[in-house]
Amino acid sequence: MKKKELAKMSYNDMVAQRDKLRKELLNLRVEQVMSHLDNPLALRTMRRDIARLNTLIHQHDIGIAKAGK
Repeated sequence: MKKKELAKMSYNDMVAQRDKLRKELLNLRVEQVMSHLDNPLALRTMRRDIARLNTLIHQHDIGIAKAGK
């Protein structure tokens, strides 16, 4: 996901998307331990997407940025 796409989302959508990505990341980690991943780079991209969402959510919480413009 790009930052521009994420910035267009509302606060509630960002939180829901972050929670969804966290669950997917957990599933990928379990799959990695149990067997071989088809795309090992998916873990890195998912962690980075979660970090982007966390940054935008934190900025919204402290009033730096407004979500869902």
